[in-house]
Amino acid sequence: MSEAGLSAEFDKWLRQGIDNGWCGPAVCYTHDGLPASDTEIESLDDNDEPCLHIIRLYQSNQQRNQVERDHSPSQWRKPR
Repeated sequence: MSEAGLSAEFDKWLRQGIDNGWCGPAVCYTHDGLPASDTEIESLDDNDEPCLHIIRLYQSNQQRNQVERDHSPSQWRKPR
């Protein structure tokens, strides 16, 4: 499948997740901030540690390899 075809399939997959309420749109933590609810923000302000699940989107296999090489949770949380 071409890169454009894969991109279209990914967009369709992501749209299905958003439309069904399973996830939000892709955002940048660095520039957009952490997408969190009021309760989660209050919890963070109280020095609690709410678990906020993040799914990293990769631009390429090379980027995936670089990130996962140095990020142990990305290795051991990967579904088998």
